Amino acid sequence: MAEKKSISVEEKLQALFNLQTVDTETDKIKILRGELPLEVQDLEDEIAGLQTRIDNYKSDVENLETAISNKHVEIKDAEALISKYNEQQKNVRNNREYDSLSKEIEFQTLEIELSNKRINEFTAEIEAKKLVIEDANSKLEGRKIDLEIKQNQLEEIINETQKEEEVLKLKSEEILNKIEDRLSVAYKRIRANARNGLAVATVERDACGGCFNKIPPQRQLDIASRKKIIVCEYCGRILVDKDINIPMEEVEAIRRAELEAKREKKTKRKTRKVKKD
Repeated sequence: MAEKKSISVEEKLQALFNLQTVDTETDKIKILRGELPLEVQDLEDEIAGLQTRIDNYKSDVENLETAISNKHVEIKDAEALISKYNEQQKNVRNNREYDSLSKEIEFQTLEIELSNKRINEFTAEIEAKKLVIEDANSKLEGRKIDLEIKQNQLEEIINETQKEEEVLKLKSEEILNKIEDRLSVAYKRIRANARNGLAVATVERDACGGCFNKIPPQRQLDIASRKKIIVCEYCGRILVDKDINIPMEEVEAIRRAELEAKREKKTKRKTRKVKKD
């Protein structure tokens, strides 16, 4: 990566202020989108959750249907055994064999009853799950329609602002490339922590333009001199004078002109006073 060109403190402050201006415009575009991106994300998550729920219930239904099929097989096997034991009872040699076969027949009869009971339970469970699936499918279709509407609204806003946002993004990257990494990292950190995304604030009416706390006169002079980067002792924002984008020479010339005008005004007042006396 090419090494960044060294620039003066004044140029750094101007770059930071311009970067803030560009990023503020980008923020305004994002505000236009409002809560739509979050609403779209929430709907996508809800749809994914509903789909997973439906798939799980369908899997449960398949497992229950398999269980019912197995129970039918068990019933057939039990009926076959009962038929076999009944035939064997016709050829028993003693009461002991007859009683043993009777117990086996009784056991298989109970197995059939239990299997039928389980089949009824599984059938009822399947019906209940199918109702849940039907309800979830209905809800899913509704959420898909909502998502499509929200996505269309978001896409419309993005299409309207995309070009402007791309231009602002390029400007932001261009300015960041002029600033040393340490300073750009600090700017991003302050901006991330600031509620309104304002990392660079101008001094307005003797106060920080970010938190509106008063700034001492000497500190204002230091800020106006543009010889070092100064942050607000209350909110941590980088402070710049309101004329930051006007070259220092011009600012000083304006200040000298204003001072000269004040002196002339004062002199004229004294002259009028002397004449009256």
